Amino acid sequence: MRIAPLADVKARLSAYVEQAETEGPIIITRNGKAVAVLLAPVNDDDLESLILARSPRFQALLEKSRKSIKAGKGLSQEDFWQAVAEREKQKDQAEQVPPKKAADR
Repeated sequence: MRIAPLADVKARLSAYVEQAETEGPIIITRNGKAVAVLLAPVNDDDLESLILARSPRFQALLEKSRKSIKAGKGLSQEDFWQAVAEREKQKDQAEQVPPKKAADR
C-alpha cells in the first residue's frame, strides 16, 4: 500500500493505476488527509462487492433485512430458495406468453 498526494496522482494517473494493479491499493491524500483510495478489482465479483459495500441504498436494504429477521419475519433457507424458484417459474411463464397485437387489444 502506498500513500500519494492528489496532485501527483492527477499528473501520473496511468502509472498509479498500473501500480494499484500490481502492488495494491493507493491512498490518495489532499493536504495530508486521506480523501480516496485507488484500488484495482481482481475480477467482476470483486468489483461488485466493492461497489455494494459502499452503496448507501444497499446498506439500507441490509439494515432493513436485519431488523426484519430480528423481528421474526425472515424466511428459512428452504423457504427462501422455494420462493426464488417460484419467482423464476413465474418469470419464465411470463416470457413465454406472446405479446398482444394492436388488433387484439
